Amino acid sequence: MVTVLHGLRVIGFLLHRLAFVLVVLAALGAVVATALAIAGGLPWLELSLSYGGESVANAGVWVQSSLTGLVVLLAFFLPSTRRILTLENSHRSFQLGMHDVARAYHHAHAADRADAFKLSSEFDSVRERLVYLRQHPDLGSLEPEVLEAAAQMSHISKELSDTYSDEALARARDFLRQRQSEVERFNSRLDQAKIVATELKHWLHEVDLEESVAASQLERLRDELREVMPELGVQVMLDAEAEAENVSRLPRAAE
Repeated sequence: MVTVLHGLRVIGFLLHRLAFVLVVLAALGAVVATALAIAGGLPWLELSLSYGGESVANAGVWVQSSLTGLVVLLAFFLPSTRRILTLENSHRSFQLGMHDVARAYHHAHAADRADAFKLSSEFDSVRERLVYLRQHPDLGSLEPEVLEAAAQMSHISKELSDTYSDEALARARDFLRQRQSEVERFNSRLDQAKIVATELKHWLHEVDLEESVAASQLERLRDELREVMPELGVQVMLDAEAEAENVSRLPRAAE
């Protein structure tokens, strides 16, 4: 049904434009033809008319002149007729545009979130919002029905505005900023801990390497002592082994 009505409106609009163009062209043609006929460049219209049993002299001249005047008057009358039809159609076939309603509701909802409306009853709340929308500088061209619909929608979503008010959103943003700063501090400490762990791991590797070198040197020393033990005697061998045992404990104690 809506599609059919829209199609009829389009057809009526096109026919109105076509009629306007045809009347203008007819007026121009009639004026040019009459002017040339007066100047003798074109012949006058010839008609055989009689009134009351008597023939009318120069009937073609009178008919052509009358038609020319009528068409010219219609051409001057069409702009005013077009304005009147446009105004009547705009009031008769007015429909609420969802874009305009959404734009007006956006302003009302933003003001509601900023706690601009104080009245609680439904009638007073809608009226307060309607007054605000009528006084808004960006909504002066909208129809009253659009503003009324946006005010009612804003009243219905009042609870939503209270939940997501500017103050509540500001607190939520502050909380998220604090959490983000805490996460950044934690990541910074974690990076420092990773650096310390890497340093300790490298240090431990160096200590293990030094212990391995010391153990290798001690083993080589023991091998050398075993080779010379028969010449030094048993007591010297025992003293050397005790000393080597003490040296082997030194890295563990340092650790």
